Amino acid sequence: MKVTQEKLPDSQIGLEIEIPSDLSKQTYERTLQNFTRSVNIPGFRKGKVPRHILIQRLGQERVKAAALEEIVQQGLQKAIEQESIEAIGNYQLRSNFEELLTQYQPGQPLTFSAKVDVPPQISLLKYEGLSVKAEEVLYDPQKVEEFFEQRRAEHATLIPVEDRPLQMGDVAVVDLEGKVVNEEGQDPEPFPGGSAEDFQVELSEGKFIPGFVEQMVGMQAEETRELSVKFPEDYGSPELAGKPAIFTVTVKEIKEKELPELDDDFAQEVSEFETMAELRESIENRYKSDAERKTKQNIHSALLKALLENVEVELPETLIRQEVDTILTQRAMQLGQYGIDVNQLYTEENIPQMRERARPEAVARIQQELALEEIAKLQSLEPEEAEIEQKMAEILEQLGDREVDPHRLRSFATADVKKEKALDWLQENAQVEMVPEGTLAPKEEESADSDEEAVAAEVEVVEDATEEE
Repeated sequence: MKVTQEKLPDSQIGLEIEIPSDLSKQTYERTLQNFTRSVNIPGFRKGKVPRHILIQRLGQERVKAAALEEIVQQGLQKAIEQESIEAIGNYQLRSNFEELLTQYQPGQPLTFSAKVDVPPQISLLKYEGLSVKAEEVLYDPQKVEEFFEQRRAEHATLIPVEDRPLQMGDVAVVDLEGKVVNEEGQDPEPFPGGSAEDFQVELSEGKFIPGFVEQMVGMQAEETRELSVKFPEDYGSPELAGKPAIFTVTVKEIKEKELPELDDDFAQEVSEFETMAELRESIENRYKSDAERKTKQNIHSALLKALLENVEVELPETLIRQEVDTILTQRAMQLGQYGIDVNQLYTEENIPQMRERARPEAVARIQQELALEEIAKLQSLEPEEAEIEQKMAEILEQLGDREVDPHRLRSFATADVKKEKALDWLQENAQVEMVPEGTLAPKEEESADSDEEAVAAEVEVVEDATEEE
């Protein structure tokens, strides 16, 4: 079988394939035999229909079309094997099928053209000695103190108070009745969930509706007061968002928090450690490690951005579609974790828009992976068995009880370790200027394409679709 190759844009190979006359004839005869065994024609048993009757009933064009489809499919497969082409995805027929059908004569040679996607060839213009700026995230001891204050507040004991009014930090047990002003000039009206008895309110900033707890300061037990507030514009209930309201509140009991001492007893109650010193050291190490991890992420993000500016590669559509599928699947899992009904989002109307929005990220991801793979190859950065085993264990821990193909797991872990080694090599061989956290403009950071913002964008799609309904 004669095959002529042609290099095409977007990492594709064009193939001109000449089907020899004997194969053309054999395929046609085999197609007729298949029809003979499967077609029911009144007056004849299956497999006993005369050839001319079968063609008359089915039509010459139908038989030829079926044979031509097989010729194209098998001819392309044999051509790929014959030429040792590493094809990915499905082929695309470049010849017009209807014109081929007109040209096709069983027993005569037939030439057709197709194209297939192949793995892209990447060219790195520069990857050693990259110069970048990255934000340094410093360990902040104050976060450790905030952590312990939060834990103390969570384990505080509530002590009844009778000799003073409410103050910030207290907890009040109240009866309340809320009414919302739906239209300017109208009397306030009760709303669902706006009233409660023996309701516990903590007087601290950020709790309840803005301004609510602040107006309670100074109230005595058994005192009733009307509080005027306004629901935030982004309030969770659309029917209340942005509207003024009046709450009639009666304080029934005042309690103050008695915070536990930061001693060994506290450490044993809130952790697996025996002493407060051990617990504090553990928390300090956690925040230090977190700062180091974020700094390293910032460096790697800056290096990847600089690396992509030095990458030349044509990506096949097959890889882009696959990566878009992966991105949408990952976001669906995240949305599910946030309690969002994924079926409401992933609809026939929404998916094309979502795929288009995910495409730039998919392209960048593929380019990054190819670039890191190429660096690992050029620098012979092969992972050791212990590193692969550790990465596999980390992945299994994240997946929980899900079933995993061990061969795919090993392949994924190996590739992941290689990429990490390539990133570390890039960092070791780059000029990295560390700058204080928050000094780089947002456009210089990777945050614009972060998973959190991408998921937030999908949530907006859900809300828009819900409003339209």
